Amino acid sequence: MAVLGVDATARGWVGVRLDDRGGVTVTAAPTIAELAGAIGDIDLVAIDIPIGLPVAGPRAADLAARKFVGARRSSVFTTPVREALRAGSYPEANAISKGLTDRGISQQAYALRFRIQEVENWIGESVAPVREVHPEVSFTVLADNVPMHTSKKTWAGFCERRSLLRSVGIDLPDDIGPAGPDAGADDVLDAAVAAWSAQRILAGRARTFPSPPERLPDGSELAIWA
Repeated sequence: MAVLGVDATARGWVGVRLDDRGGVTVTAAPTIAELAGAIGDIDLVAIDIPIGLPVAGPRAADLAARKFVGARRSSVFTTPVREALRAGSYPEANAISKGLTDRGISQQAYALRFRIQEVENWIGESVAPVREVHPEVSFTVLADNVPMHTSKKTWAGFCERRSLLRSVGIDLPDDIGPAGPDAGADDVLDAAVAAWSAQRILAGRARTFPSPPERLPDGSELAIWA
C-alpha cells in the first residue's frame, strides 16, 4: 500500500510518497498529472487544494477548519465562489464575490484559480481516489489537536513540524534529489503531512471537517480530511 501527499509550489507541485515499508520518496513536477505519473503506484492521493467550489457563501469545510486551528486560522483561506474564479481580473472577481457572498476575496485566493482548475480537470483521470486536505489542520491533528505554535515560514515552525513528522515515522531526508531546488522547505513538510493524512484516510481513522461532510447538489461530499 502506498499514498501520495501533494502541495503546490512556486514552480508546480511537490509530492511525498509513503509506502507500508516505511519508504519516503519526494518528487516534484510542473503539473499534477506529471507528478502522479512519475510517483509510481499509489492507493490514495491527499492534496492541499480546494476540491468542490461553493456557489454562494463559504464552504462548511473552510469554516470548520478555521475554527479547529485556532490562532493559525489565517492559514485557511475562504474558498471563492466558482463565478469569482471565472472572472478575467481580480477586481472583477472581487466584485462578483461581494455580490454573491457579501465578502470580497484575497488576491492569493484568486491566484489559485489555475491550480484549482488543473486539479479539477485531472481528478477524473486519477487512478487513485483523491481527497482534499489542509496541512495546518493535519499538523494540528498530529499534535493531539493542539495548533502549531509558530508559522511554518520560521525556523521554529519548520523544526516543530519536522519533529512531529518524525514522531510518526516520516523522516524526510536532507537530500530529496531533483525535487530539492524546486520545492520550498514548507512545501515539502506540507506534502509529507498530507501523505500522513492519506494513510489515515486509507485506514479509516481520518477526521473530516465538517463532520459529517457537506453534501453537494450533485450528491458528492465536500470536506477537508485529516
